[in-house]
Amino acid sequence: MLKTIRQWLGAAADVVLPRVCPVCGKALDDDEQWLCRKCLADLPRTRYEDVPFNAMEQHFAGKVPVERATAYFFYEKGSPYASVLHDIKYHSVPRMGRWLAARAVRDMKGSRFFDGIDVVTAVPLHRSKLAHRGYNQSEYLARGIARELNIPYIDTLKAVRPHATQTRKGALERWQNIQDNYSLKNNDTARLAGKHILLVDDVITTGATLTVCSSLLKTIPGVTVSLFTLAAARLE
Repeated sequence: MLKTIRQWLGAAADVVLPRVCPVCGKALDDDEQWLCRKCLADLPRTRYEDVPFNAMEQHFAGKVPVERATAYFFYEKGSPYASVLHDIKYHSVPRMGRWLAARAVRDMKGSRFFDGIDVVTAVPLHRSKLAHRGYNQSEYLARGIARELNIPYIDTLKAVRPHATQTRKGALERWQNIQDNYSLKNNDTARLAGKHILLVDDVITTGATLTVCSSLLKTIPGVTVSLFTLAAARLE
């Protein structure tokens, strides 16, 4: 009975404010979640997880040792798929990110990318930005992965000071902007020793944030770090 009421309320809400695909704007069918079938099928996948020493892993070579690295799809400014990231990050629909991250796990199952991961964690937001936005989109992604893999999500890192926007900065400027912005939560280090940690963020552009956060995790004895981002700019 309760399920029937919820279905009726959901249908009524769709009449008043139809659910639409953020990529193409098409009204979603009842069995479509967040993205329509066509846009989901056309998602510009990186498929990095199928490539040994892929472009994302090469990007971190010589900066910080990572076990594996991948991104679910390519991000290009002006692409219809850029709206997916913008909605997740700025338009208060982080649940779409959690759903996409869980789907990424299922889509990548054949690659065995997630094999051996013990713990999932996320790039943190400073409390001032968290208060303004209301949520950390990277945490939603990480929790979606952890739930799909049935492994723990742990808040391992903290943002100790805010930083200026990274959007218009080059690689060196981004590094200088954030190198002292993060630290480990001291109470987590003992239980994370020897673990394989998956560090999650929403998008990789220069990789400066992931480099800093990975370096911090690597200070924990015996830790192995792998990286996942929902999206990736074309890496050079």
